[in-house]
Amino acid sequence: MMTKEEVVQLLNPVKDPFLHITLEETGGIKQITIKEEKKHISVKIAISKINTAEQMQLQQEIVGILKKNGATTVGLRFEQLPDDIIRKYQPAAEQSKEASLVGGNTKTKFIAIASGKGGVGKSTVTVNLAMALMRLGKKVGIIDADIYGFSIPDMMGIENRPAVRGKKIIPVERFGVQVISMGFFVEDNSPIIWRGPMLGKMLNSFFSEVEWGDLDYLLLDLPPGTGDIAMDVHELLPSCKEIIVTTPHPTAAFVAARAGQMAIKTNHEILGVVENMSYFVSKKTGEKEHVFGEGGGKKLADVLETRVLGQLQLEQPYMEEEVFAPSVYQEDHPNGKEYHRIAAKVIAKMEE
Repeated sequence: MMTKEEVVQLLNPVKDPFLHITLEETGGIKQITIKEEKKHISVKIAISKINTAEQMQLQQEIVGILKKNGATTVGLRFEQLPDDIIRKYQPAAEQSKEASLVGGNTKTKFIAIASGKGGVGKSTVTVNLAMALMRLGKKVGIIDADIYGFSIPDMMGIENRPAVRGKKIIPVERFGVQVISMGFFVEDNSPIIWRGPMLGKMLNSFFSEVEWGDLDYLLLDLPPGTGDIAMDVHELLPSCKEIIVTTPHPTAAFVAARAGQMAIKTNHEILGVVENMSYFVSKKTGEKEHVFGEGGGKKLADVLETRVLGQLQLEQPYMEEEVFAPSVYQEDHPNGKEYHRIAAKVIAKMEE
C-alpha cells in the first residue's frame, strides 16, 4: 500500500484545471488519509474553482492515478484555493468573465424539452429533434440537463468523452450534433448525490465553460417535473422556448400540464406539444392500435393554449449493424419523417 509521501509524489504533477499549473505549485494537496487494511485513500484537494465540469474531470484523473497504483477505493473532497493564490497565478485578463451562451451576446436559440413525468420519451424526442434540425441544415447542440437520469450518450451510441482545450470543455460530436452530459463526468455510472445548488452550478458550467461554437439551436433535455434544475434553466435562460412531451394517456397529459404551467408562469413560450407513443401500427393488419389511449396530446395542447407539433408511433429505429445508436431514427423511418415535420414547424416558429 502507498504511503502519504508516495501519494503526494503521484499527485504533485496533476494540474489545476483553471490555473493550468501543478498542485505542487498551488499547494493544492491539503490532506491525505490512508486506511491500509481496506486499501482506501482519502484526499482533500484545493483548486481555483469548485463544482464545475472540470472538477469532475480532475476527480476522474486523480481516482485513476491512485487506483492504478494500488488503491482499491478513493475518497475525494474539494475546496477552493485562497484568493491570493488564485490572483497570483491567474493573469488579470483571464479573470474577466468570458462571453458565454448565457451572456446575452449569442445568436443561439434555446429549446427546453420538458415533461411532467418520466418514461414518456422526453430524451428520445430531444435526440431526434436535434437530428432532424441538423438534417435541415442547422448547427445543433444538446445539453443533457437531466442530471440524475442522464441518458443522451447511450441513446446516441456515444463512447468518447469530452476533451479539454485550455479553459474550455470540447463537447462530443455524434452525427453532426454536439453533446454534453453529466454522464461524461461520472465514473462507472455512479449515483449522483449532489444537492440542488451544486447541480445548478454544474448546469451553469455546461453553458459558460463548454466551447459550443456557433450554434443555431441548443436543446436542453430537462429532468421530468418542476424541480431545481428546471427552475435553474428558467432563471439562466429567460429567452428559452419549451416543448412539452406526453403520451396519449390522460393521466400523463394531466401531469405534463404542470411543466407547461411552470413555463407559462416564468414567461417561457411553449412551442407546442409532442405526443409520443401515440399508436402502434400492426404489421399484420396495417391498422393503428392506440395502446395507451387517445387524445392526451390534444387535451394538453388545449389546456396550454398551444398546438400538437407531432404524433410519434411505437416503433423501434431500423437495425443497422455498422452504426450503434439505439434511439436515433433514420431519416426514412416513419418516425424520422415525423420528426422532420416537427423540426420544420419549430424552425418556422423560432425564425418567424
